[in-house]
Amino acid sequence: MSTLSDLVSAQGRSSESDIEWLHRLAGDGQLLADLASADIVFWVPTSDDSYIAVAHTRPGGAATLFYRDIVGGRVRPQWQAQVREAFQTAQIVDSSSPEWFEETPTRVRAVPIAIREDDGLRAIGVLTRHTNLGDVRTPSRQQITFNDCADDLFRMIATGDFPDLSAPTGPRRGAPRAADGLIRLDVDGIVTFASPNALSAFNRIGFAEELEGENLADVTSQILPASHDTDERLPILVSGRAPWRSDIEARGVTVSLRAIPLKDHGHRTGAIVLCRDVSELRSQEQELITKDATIREIHHRVKNNLQTVASLLRIQARRTTSEEARESLLQAMQRVAAIAVVHDTLSEGLAQNVDFDEVFARVLRLVAEVAAAQNTVAHTRTKGRFGTLPSEYATPLALALTEVVTNAVEHGLAGREGEVEIVADRDDTRLEVRVRDTGSGLPDGQVGRGLGTQIVRTLIQGELSGTIDWSTIDAPDTAFHGGTEVTIAVPLRWIRS
Repeated sequence: MSTLSDLVSAQGRSSESDIEWLHRLAGDGQLLADLASADIVFWVPTSDDSYIAVAHTRPGGAATLFYRDIVGGRVRPQWQAQVREAFQTAQIVDSSSPEWFEETPTRVRAVPIAIREDDGLRAIGVLTRHTNLGDVRTPSRQQITFNDCADDLFRMIATGDFPDLSAPTGPRRGAPRAADGLIRLDVDGIVTFASPNALSAFNRIGFAEELEGENLADVTSQILPASHDTDERLPILVSGRAPWRSDIEARGVTVSLRAIPLKDHGHRTGAIVLCRDVSELRSQEQELITKDATIREIHHRVKNNLQTVASLLRIQARRTTSEEARESLLQAMQRVAAIAVVHDTLSEGLAQNVDFDEVFARVLRLVAEVAAAQNTVAHTRTKGRFGTLPSEYATPLALALTEVVTNAVEHGLAGREGEVEIVADRDDTRLEVRVRDTGSGLPDGQVGRGLGTQIVRTLIQGELSGTIDWSTIDAPDTAFHGGTEVTIAVPLRWIRS
């Protein structure tokens, strides 16, 4: 489904700043829907003088009117005149009488979405509030207060006072909602209403009295110890003078707060303070941070241990008198070092994915050591990109490519100067890597059966479910004619985008 940005941009009538404003307002769609106990739909004008729905939010505590998705659809004929009048006049337009929508009586309010400019207000869209009149009950004091708050916000939307682009964006987890706890303040910061959930949240952090009639800033200062390291803007938040978000913590309980100043044509009239007990969420977040740090430390230690093992193998190789034993030890050292490269990359971040192009660039440095040991001059170059791979792909692939490239230098270019080219070709389902050299080709046209070949087959076919093929290059018009080409193909169907 198209995003809000796509739908608005397709109409060709809105600027980037208009789209940003609509995104901010749509981000508070759930708050508006819950306060109004109604469906909230955002409309923008089209090029043919109609309107298209670009966002829709259903209420959390009331029945929705729209059981099917209406985003991307055009405004219905029974609402078009009302929506058009609100857009053209920049005034709130209520339906004159209840309307029927799919056998349900409804009331519709059209609110212009306005932006303040130097020459006045400019409407960039329309918000419609669709109230279900089928469920008639005597409203509670909380419902009446919620509805009054919704009306205040709708008037602010029509006068360009909401949303406030200077307000910080909300956290991904734990942002307070209307149902979590709502406090209504007057212009002096005195509590005129506190929902039961809001009162419970403040009771948990140490305030045992009733909130109504109290100055919320004074209440907060009583709760928090003098040594408490608080957000310096917290007094402004709890007095309702500025839009802000913060957490307060006392007695092992964390409460998230969000203040929304209420204005009438630019003049502050009070505020809404949303609050939520997020103690469990913050505890879980801290546990995740601790676990991520532990994983990173484990990778770091594994990398250090692998480098230690590689160093021990190198020392042993230097001390041995057998040329065959020295060669085997050096090869084992290179294999351990290749695995260490992947763990070194993993230890630098919390993600379990690695930039394999960076890993492979470091692997090629190991090959340079092989070339120096064999009195060989190897010019390596890489084409294409491997991209990002999970660690379970990166480790066996790095080890396999180390074997293949090392073999190309050690046997194909033994004792002379030549080139080794590595070409990576990746799409959504497959990674293909071709390694070719300007060496002497496969001995007798046959693939070797040594330990290195067995390791490569095991890694590619067994661990990566891929294929590997060796061939002699038959291309007289290139420098690689007569050399060896190794083609590795790895399916990426298990990698989630």
